[in-house]
Amino acid sequence: MRLVGRITDWNDDKGFGFVVPHGGGVRAFVHVKAFPFGSRRPVEGDLISYAAATDPRGRTNATDVRFAGQRMVERREPRRDSRRPVPRRLLGVGFLLAAMAGAWLDKVPAVIAIAYAGMSFVSYLAYWRDKDAAGEGAQRIPELKLHFFDLLGGWPGALVAQQQFRHKTVKASFQSLFWMTALANIALFAAMTYSGATHAITELLLGG
Repeated sequence: MRLVGRITDWNDDKGFGFVVPHGGGVRAFVHVKAFPFGSRRPVEGDLISYAAATDPRGRTNATDVRFAGQRMVERREPRRDSRRPVPRRLLGVGFLLAAMAGAWLDKVPAVIAIAYAGMSFVSYLAYWRDKDAAGEGAQRIPELKLHFFDLLGGWPGALVAQQQFRHKTVKASFQSLFWMTALANIALFAAMTYSGATHAITELLLGG
């Protein structure tokens, strides 16, 4: 059975909001991807028709959404982008493995490899939590905080999380700053290794 309602609490930057059915009832979470291909962007107060579905967590979601009076159009196959997707997981895991191998061969201080692994875990959890919060309409983790974790060495874990959860990969402004923080971290790490600062820090921490 299809329901009719109006969109409320729409957040266009995040691409989701809620719909309150006419005549009362449970409001449903609605995402921009639930609209037919080629539809315009929704705005607050739009009248829509939809089918209600319950996800595994028991939340009501609006599916097969249409604007009032909108006809279904045949979805065309999007043009294939000639650019290949960034192998984020491969890059992230590859860097961590390289850091561990460097520590094993005594080319990289073990403390540095452990720091990258630890911060990557922190970033991974942060992106995971932020993705869940986006789906639940809960309080999000500030983007600057995510970037801060990445700058401290968590960017390999962030790459894994971005690909696994399909999170923060489309927003161009976020990706631009993300890659800047990753490159800044790599440059700092390279400079400290070349100058011997990493070994000095390791000796200081370990009392060697």
